[in-house]
Amino acid sequence: MWAPRSTRGGKRCFPPRSPLLSAAHRKPRLALPAGKARRRARASLHRRTRFYSRSVLKAVLFDVDFTLFRPGPELGPEGYRRVGERHGLTLDPARYSDARTGAIEKLQGERELVHDEEVWIAFTEQIVLGMGGDPGRARACAVDMVAEWERHENFTLYEDALPTLEALRSHDLAIGLVTNGQRDLDEFVAHHRLEVDAAIGSKAHGNIKPHPSIFVAALQALDVAPAETAMVGDSYEDDIEGARALGLRAILLDREGLRLDAEDRIDTLLALPAALGLRPL
Repeated sequence: MWAPRSTRGGKRCFPPRSPLLSAAHRKPRLALPAGKARRRARASLHRRTRFYSRSVLKAVLFDVDFTLFRPGPELGPEGYRRVGERHGLTLDPARYSDARTGAIEKLQGERELVHDEEVWIAFTEQIVLGMGGDPGRARACAVDMVAEWERHENFTLYEDALPTLEALRSHDLAIGLVTNGQRDLDEFVAHHRLEVDAAIGSKAHGNIKPHPSIFVAALQALDVAPAETAMVGDSYEDDIEGARALGLRAILLDREGLRLDAEDRIDTLLALPAALGLRPL
């Protein structure tokens, strides 16, 4: 899929995040001869987009679900409805989004940062209840639903994932995965024939994001420092805040446009190389 990773020499860069002045605040400029204007334009571009040594960026870490991989319909509203039917429940798919949001808020407020299968069951049970499930049968339904999340075939790569990973590989960057979840991440990677340099899942590691130890484990596996690493994920609390607290650069993948004002935000993985300041090859 990709060539083996070689030495880490060459050039890499991060663009500065300085705001540009609005047109209303710019000083009027006199017209310049064409040659001088071109030289000034090149100098201005160089100042705005500084290219650093490749040693600054050596690795990129990715979240898995909703970042590289799209959960299939078996894990969405209709999947809940079908699993609910097996337990004699009538779950309303139209209530799924609000139910999931409520479950996330409850989980964020109560959870400890330790991987615990019971947490995933309780989270899923809250979704079942939010979709109209009977409290007496909701837990059994949740257990079956969690099992669906452990099935590797219920996930597919987003269309922008492989081209982006290949682009990063072409710049000699190491690739790592850091994810929360019940699946065996090594088996998951093998099932999808995904070539990565490190894969740290909370099930094997013991702690979940945003606990710093799970990021540290990935850095140690890749033999890189926080300042040499970028983290990409869709969860602001788990991926972005967790990584930044440790000194990594973190880029939010906001596919649905929920955080338009977030710093270092992209809405497609295809924008990642440019966001990292990588020169086109």
